[in-house]
Amino acid sequence: MPRKLRSVTAIYPGSFDPITNGHLDLIERGSHLFDRLIVSVLRNDSKEPLFSAEERVEMLREVVQEYANVEVSCFNGLVVEHAAAYSATVLLRGIRAISDYEYELQMALMNRRLRPGMETVFLLANEAYSFISSRLVKQVFGLGGSISGLVPPSVEERLGRRMSEIRKKGA
Repeated sequence: MPRKLRSVTAIYPGSFDPITNGHLDLIERGSHLFDRLIVSVLRNDSKEPLFSAEERVEMLREVVQEYANVEVSCFNGLVVEHAAAYSATVLLRGIRAISDYEYELQMALMNRRLRPGMETVFLLANEAYSFISSRLVKQVFGLGGSISGLVPPSVEERLGRRMSEIRKKGA
């Protein structure tokens, strides 16, 4: 008897403040692994993000439009509830170092407890991006360092405009 083919929807959650080329690499690779990949911006104002959730969604939509099976959404609360709203069965997460794994393992086990059947797929960061984090990108850029090649050009432009706004307010 032939097996019924199943469509797999995955959620790639994160703050993406801002999106980096490391995130983009995971999105590209995830788009090949899953039938539908939803990149979901966590709305967590307690973190005091540099960009609003709406701005982060807009940036993501600009840079993922070439992937036909990738969508962008926004959520707050539990990622497993967000995933359930899309009938997603997989959470995609990136691992840069052993320290990431320890945290991600705890999250994966909690998410599975909250929603049995929810699987977490870890992808190892591409070596070229294994040191990049949004926090580090913002810090280096804020201190005048080059982030060329670490973020998409459109994101670098937005960072420049945002830092100029911040400097004008502080002056």
